Amino acid sequence: MTNTLHRRGTAASLAGDYVVFATVAKGLNEEGSEERLGAFRQMALRHGPVIMPSVTPEEMERLSSTEIADRADAEGRLRALATFDNVEALSAFLADLKEADLGLSINVSGLLGQVEHCCQHSGIARHSVEQSLGVKGQVGNLPEERILEISTMCGHGMVSFNLIRRMVDLVKRGKFTSQEAARILTRPCICGCFNPIRADSLLEKMRKVG
Repeated sequence: MTNTLHRRGTAASLAGDYVVFATVAKGLNEEGSEERLGAFRQMALRHGPVIMPSVTPEEMERLSSTEIADRADAEGRLRALATFDNVEALSAFLADLKEADLGLSINVSGLLGQVEHCCQHSGIARHSVEQSLGVKGQVGNLPEERILEISTMCGHGMVSFNLIRRMVDLVKRGKFTSQEAARILTRPCICGCFNPIRADSLLEKMRKVG
């Protein structure tokens, strides 16, 4: 199970959004986990992730790979993750993980067909599939779909609906670019899997439709 399971959007939009987790089983394979998670992060960085935990989009651009990995290491000894915006980077990263055989549980969130293709290309036989059945109950209380497409990129729901609406308004008024607004929306995401590149694209689309 992963809190990135509930991302929403069209197939075209989700085709630019993939999150890869490495998880340690507490009490089972913790020995040497810090080194193995560190290796996961270093391999991820070779393929250009758009975000990693504890690193802002601005820092992704200006910090060295070592500095980014060190910052992400602060997330702890039990997990590591990286978010990618294209299937080619995902496929290459999974191939590296297959070869490294780190002994960690690897979870990938994304379009099933694309992820399955990447696994097959890398010689990985996936273990299982989990799918979100959506939201049930008083769905009339939810905001419009375009807001949910952005808010659900934070697995803990820390990017508020009203903050998104505010950023949409500021982008439409020309106060912020869609990229600047996307970076602001990235900050509240404590899980570090909010995709600023996809958020930029969604905000720009909303700006154009008025």
